[in-house]
Amino acid sequence: MPGYREDLAYIHDAGFRDYALHAAPGLLEILRKNGVTDGLVVDLGCGSGRWAAELNRARYRVFGVDQSAAMIRLARKIAPDSTFKIASLLRTGLPSCDAITSIGECLNYCFDEKNSRTELIDLFKRAHRALRPGGVLLFDVAEPARIPRSMPQTKWIEGRDWSLFVSITGDRAHHTLQREIVCFRKKGKLYRRSQETHNLRLYRANDLARGLAQCGFSARRISGYGDFQFPPGIAGVLAIRKPL
Repeated sequence: MPGYREDLAYIHDAGFRDYALHAAPGLLEILRKNGVTDGLVVDLGCGSGRWAAELNRARYRVFGVDQSAAMIRLARKIAPDSTFKIASLLRTGLPSCDAITSIGECLNYCFDEKNSRTELIDLFKRAHRALRPGGVLLFDVAEPARIPRSMPQTKWIEGRDWSLFVSITGDRAHHTLQREIVCFRKKGKLYRRSQETHNLRLYRANDLARGLAQCGFSARRISGYGDFQFPPGIAGVLAIRKPL
């Protein structure tokens, strides 16, 4: 079942947009330092379009992809100058572009049940074909260290008109993480309850960097986007398509 349905999509944008907004200056700096000063950026797992809007403000064109129809509806309002598509990031066609980004552990999610290292390597091959020589592939992933030491780990988070209860468990042997999320969103005088289960497959950034090297990229692990440092258990990869 698709994730980030209407209520959780709203809550994610209302309460958790800061990840994309705080990462944006460092992301733009990385793109510019690596020669991507304009052109088309493909954003895989674009969510509500906060990163796309920052790219538009910096005069980039954006093609965003997300499996959540609710997220895409928000993105079309938040970043109206971008183009968006509802699709699996593992399946969507990639246009010729200057950069590809995937921000917020999107490559880990198993909304597409075929998510695996093999599928990611296939995505990297298609990214290599889509990017111009010198183009940038930039993403972050949740690693096995993201699994809590004691389980379940529970969190109660509240906003102005919403609240969340999250229970997190993981399987260290199989490198998987599961989040059981119960949402309460205010509608009129009452709160509407909904529930989602998010399964993630965890990857080591260094392993993905080696896979990217086999696909024709120069790739390395990074600890953040500029001054924005990743939270524990998250790592990034910066990959450059080698010139012909």
